[in-house]
Amino acid sequence: MNAINWFELFVSNFERAKDFYERALATPLEVMDGMGGRMALLPHTPESGVGGCLSESAEQQSGIGGTRVYLNVEGHLDAVVSRTPSAGGVIIQSKMSIAPHGFIAVIKDSEGNEVGLHSMS
Repeated sequence: MNAINWFELFVSNFERAKDFYERALATPLEVMDGMGGRMALLPHTPESGVGGCLSESAEQQSGIGGTRVYLNVEGHLDAVVSRTPSAGGVIIQSKMSIAPHGFIAVIKDSEGNEVGLHSMS
């Protein structure tokens, strides 16, 4: 059983955030209506893993707030980090080893959220 089964990254500008993640992750995001606005689903396998989305909400704010989620970018960590600045983000922590648990990096997305990236390779 996973400790986390879903997460939401609250965004202040939905289209800008969607564009950032599509460019940084090099994959289209599916958009659907959420409880308080639109949601853009981040890549995941619902049957076997943790999922998450970008979430448009009038009640929630984006930015640094004490929570950091790590996106699984298995085998693509270097590529995602290298695309981050041109997609509108900032690299906070370059790739670093957390042996024996792989590698991480930390970026700031287009909405000011600090997001961790993880890959075993």
